[in-house]
Amino acid sequence: MSQGNTAVTDQVSAIDPEKLEACTLLEVLNRISGKWAIGILLEASQGPVRFTELERSVAGISRRMLTLTLRNLERDGLLERTVYPTVPPRVEYEATPMARELYGTLSGLVDWAQRHREAIAVAREVYDAQ
Repeated sequence: MSQGNTAVTDQVSAIDPEKLEACTLLEVLNRISGKWAIGILLEASQGPVRFTELERSVAGISRRMLTLTLRNLERDGLLERTVYPTVPPRVEYEATPMARELYGTLSGLVDWAQRHREAIAVAREVYDAQ
């Protein structure tokens, strides 16, 4: 730790867990059900995955949106980021135990969406035609 940053550990240990406000249910659901979060969490639950692998596997996501989503998921404790001291640096993301607990639910949701997407498209056409 640098000379000017010696109080960081004191600040962290001074956090009173009873004074922390829990995220609202809506905040949590919005985070994990975001447009890109499901794909990222499903990939990272399979094991460590690199940024470029995520970029290829999550269709349509831009580099900026991938970066922002990864940061938010890491901030929420759903992803763990590991940086390896190589040139160029190698960065891997892996789902935390909390996120791996979601895997069955998220994959079930994706399976449901794939099974019913044609029926939903038909329902939309019928509704729009009225």
